[in-house]
Amino acid sequence: MQYLQQILFVIAAGFAIWFFTKNILKIRRNILLGKDEDFSDNPSARWRNLVLLALGQKKMFRNPLVAVLHFIVYAGFIIINIEMLEIILDGIFGTHRLFAGFLGGFYSFLINSFEILAVGVTLGCAIFLIRRNIIKLKRFISRDLDGWPRSDANYILITEIVLMLLFLFLNASDTLLQQRRYGHFGEHLTGNFVISQHLQPLLNGMSNEALVAVERGCWWLHIIGVLAFLNYLPYSKHLHIILAFPNAYYARLEPMGKMHNMESIQNEVLYAMQPELAPANAVAPDKFGAKDVMDLSWRNLMDAYSCTECGRCSAACPATQTGKVLSPRKIMMDTRDRAEEVGRNIDKNGSFVDDNKSLLHDYISEEALRACTSCNACVQECPVSISPLEIILQLRRYLIMDESNAPQEWNVMFSNIENNFAPWKFSPDDRDKWTETLSQQS
Repeated sequence: MQYLQQILFVIAAGFAIWFFTKNILKIRRNILLGKDEDFSDNPSARWRNLVLLALGQKKMFRNPLVAVLHFIVYAGFIIINIEMLEIILDGIFGTHRLFAGFLGGFYSFLINSFEILAVGVTLGCAIFLIRRNIIKLKRFISRDLDGWPRSDANYILITEIVLMLLFLFLNASDTLLQQRRYGHFGEHLTGNFVISQHLQPLLNGMSNEALVAVERGCWWLHIIGVLAFLNYLPYSKHLHIILAFPNAYYARLEPMGKMHNMESIQNEVLYAMQPELAPANAVAPDKFGAKDVMDLSWRNLMDAYSCTECGRCSAACPATQTGKVLSPRKIMMDTRDRAEEVGRNIDKNGSFVDDNKSLLHDYISEEALRACTSCNACVQECPVSISPLEIILQLRRYLIMDESNAPQEWNVMFSNIENNFAPWKFSPDDRDKWTETLSQQS
């Protein structure tokens, strides 16, 4: 029986790791559909961003209470799963609490710490469920999250609570069996643990065989739950648990208000004004801005996959808050959905086959793009430095420069800038005439 459990465990773990790796490689492929862009500059500043934004969750602490709860859930879940190393080795070798023998008293300290964190994770997840489903904060009931995205968050929170309870009941049943010196459970006597000892009265009336069934059931459900959670990540917004780190590292280091001109456009203007500078083999760019995910940079696509769907960007967006169609959160979700669709197209056909769809128009509307004020509020609020604005600007460039698709008011402004070097319909020679009235008034 013991050997059968070991074989089943190795098969389950091996399949879970293989399937997770397969899906992660697909996501990597989808991200690299974007254009190449170099982010190798200033590694010290990038490592600082990674530590402060991804690990330390610096931006979250603008709301200290929520930040502490989130940090407990995040750090607690990661730290508790350090124990997975022991569970995996026990599963492979058929041992029981492999580390208890040589870690001694430090082992009890670790498990006690994990149990305290497990309670913190459980309470934090319960509070987040209440915020989403009972208090119903505005950014959690937005139409952006209709359907699967809203359920996704609830499933993850409930799963984390179940995993923590399984961990505590596993310890409670295990330590009871140790006290009874039943079978191999009596080989390493760890003593009771700080939280699980209070669950023992619920189990004390059980027979040894029933208690073993509880212990084994909790062990198997816990490990299968963690492996299932691992493979759920690629399909969930909670992929940010992994991608928050590279996303913070590769964040832009320039001031948020800095916009990047297209070199090809600058050259077109330069060659028009000074044709002698144009190289003999100069070729006009085939596309300005972006129409589909392949026209964005890989960094933009990693932003989309790193989005936590927390809605802080949309809650800060003046366009969203005044009832416009634009939602920065939806921009990121739509970009990820389109990248996934393109990925499935490649999986099916071997390479991308035109499906007569694009990110622009089919996923993101002109109306949403035009509502953006380019204020950078969304970038400022994002906990992991995602920039919906970069995607918006690239799509707007394509709309205007490739499709000549702009509102009449914008076309008037463009014409004035071209002819008068200012948005207003005044000749450059007349621009300072208003100062003449100052001397008359004085």
